[in-house]
Amino acid sequence: MKALETSFKKKAMANQWFLILIVVFILSVVAGSVNPRYFLPANISNLLGQISVLSLVACGQTILIISGNIDISVGANIGLSSVIMAMLMRSGVMPWLAALIGILVAIISAFLIGGASILFKAPSFIVSMAAVGVFQGIALFLTQGTIQTVYGQFETLGSTKYFGFLPLLFVIALLGYLVMHFILTHTTLGRSAYAIGNNEKAAFLAGVNVDQKKLVFFSLNGLFVGLAGMLLLSRVGAAQPSTGMGIELQAIGSVVIGGAPMSGGKGNIVGTFFGVLLWGVIGNALNMMRVNPYIQDVIVGLLIIFAVAVSALRLRSEKSSME
Repeated sequence: MKALETSFKKKAMANQWFLILIVVFILSVVAGSVNPRYFLPANISNLLGQISVLSLVACGQTILIISGNIDISVGANIGLSSVIMAMLMRSGVMPWLAALIGILVAIISAFLIGGASILFKAPSFIVSMAAVGVFQGIALFLTQGTIQTVYGQFETLGSTKYFGFLPLLFVIALLGYLVMHFILTHTTLGRSAYAIGNNEKAAFLAGVNVDQKKLVFFSLNGLFVGLAGMLLLSRVGAAQPSTGMGIELQAIGSVVIGGAPMSGGKGNIVGTFFGVLLWGVIGNALNMMRVNPYIQDVIVGLLIIFAVAVSALRLRSEKSSME
């Protein structure tokens, strides 16, 4: 019995997603016992659709955080790229072309953040924090603060469901996870992300073009952000400068909850997936149990602190085992 308990603890520490899965199961059981509608297919389908946008943003943040970088402007970037998509559609541009242009805007925006961070040798956190005001200001100037609606013009992605249950949005999000998993585990770019996150100087001495790789990381992040903006626009049918506000904290929280330390060098897309799932399940479960929204914010904050604590304990355990 003691050996089984020790094995369980080791598994939970080595794979943080395993601990998250247990929490998700417990939360689901509690929410389902309080409100049986929690387990209805319609609610599960709605949950999957809700976490799709966050999933793509978290994918982009995963490779950034693993490489020791961070971008807190993703919410503002979504706002800018989605209003550009909506404005182009309203002016008569074909939806697919408008979406492509919006995605390109998101990629360029993220690329500029990475470039500025490298050029000025400044932490990406500071540069992206400054970019929040820039992106929101441009979006406000373009829209004059008005909502850009595209009802009936771009709803296929947001309304399509396979078998009447599985949202197309979630299928796209799953493809995003698979692409990022492949990049991190089977490409030189992925190995470079871990190397740079572990020790940037050592990676440079080993022949890694650190600056070039960082620009690629930020560009990839911009691609996922642009795709997230496209899905959000299709799901909601409207965009405004504040669209996406707050999603950066959810995305970063999901990656950290999934086991990637803010210092970089570790993490995987499986952990990010379960981190996003936990975030979605908590929000959905608390709503189904009619918990006060203000208390929900407290619970979410405590969850992030708990995830950071578990991650710190896991890293400490790994270091002690190596000594």
